[in-house]
Amino acid sequence: MIRITHGETSKLTSWFFGIDRSLLYMVFALMVLGGIMAISAGSAEASRLAKPWYNFIARFLLFDFIGIIVLIVTSMLNKKTIKVLGIIGLIVGVGCLIFTLKSGAVNGSSRWINIHGIQFMPTDILKPAFIIVGAWFLAKMREIYGDKMFSSIEAWKPNNFCWEIFLIPFAICLYLILKQPDLGTTILFVAMSGVLAFVAGLSLKVVIPLFLSLILSLGVYGFYSFAHVHSRGSQMFSVAPRTQVWYSLNSIRHGGLFGSGDESYVKDVLPESANDFVFSSIAEDFGALAACGLIFFLFLVLQRLFKHAALAKDEFVVYAVAGAGALFCGQICFNLMTALHILINKGMTLPFVSYGGGSLLSFCFVFGMVLALVREDTWD
Repeated sequence: MIRITHGETSKLTSWFFGIDRSLLYMVFALMVLGGIMAISAGSAEASRLAKPWYNFIARFLLFDFIGIIVLIVTSMLNKKTIKVLGIIGLIVGVGCLIFTLKSGAVNGSSRWINIHGIQFMPTDILKPAFIIVGAWFLAKMREIYGDKMFSSIEAWKPNNFCWEIFLIPFAICLYLILKQPDLGTTILFVAMSGVLAFVAGLSLKVVIPLFLSLILSLGVYGFYSFAHVHSRGSQMFSVAPRTQVWYSLNSIRHGGLFGSGDESYVKDVLPESANDFVFSSIAEDFGALAACGLIFFLFLVLQRLFKHAALAKDEFVVYAVAGAGALFCGQICFNLMTALHILINKGMTLPFVSYGGGSLLSFCFVFGMVLALVREDTWD
């Protein structure tokens, strides 16, 4: 039996005892739950789509395996390498966004890129890239301007390092995402920016009205500009029978407190039961108590992220880990609020639990980055 002890000094042992193993185990636990739902909801979804019953299970296990490799390898990197990967990801992500606007729709949406049968969304590349580049920029701004990084006139004047360097490319990215159209991800990026601005020292008296007004403006614009947003928004107060949300709510009701187990039948006809509405499938199979337990567990993961952000010594690590927490929290909120009909369907996965290769790999990279940065910050 192989046993790793503190006395060993190899790179592997230094990595193992240096990272936050509790956070790593939490991620593994979520991925195991995702595998269970790929078997349960995935087989039902495959049957509904006239595919082999193991279709989603096999693909999920493949992406799980790749994701674990991405998670572990990323967690072994240093800050410099992570920054380089962030810049590369930003360039590649923006290039892919432009390509989606010219390549036409895939599965009814221009959010996807299809290369030899492999589909992915450029925003899954942009999410971790935005966190890294945004954190690096904020850390540099604080280094140059200190506590006056938001209020100094010099910080807003065009010079070698000013706000325009970040805000102009960021606005271009938002425009490209909105053009796909992907209103949900656009709002998610704005919300993440608000969290980063607050962590960087911008007063809540400014953050709340500024970013909330931006989000509301985007919502109003989307409602009157995009037919699918208008249609879904018009049904917020009256759920039409046999729609995705109607099946989702009935799936949750059917599960009761303790779940219906093998008697589950609503998820068999619920579209995206292994992806966008996986929470509804969990509630039906295992009950409301288990679903609430999952929410509490996700909260513990989020609490651990923000704890690391609060205790970090390096400003870059503070902003990067806080950004990871904002992304994790934002995507959870979008997914759960959609399943519970608090928000219109925006097609976002539940991190590590929903079926979705690109999203899973993106979050594996984000959490690997967190583990790497926290390890390096702790032992510096």
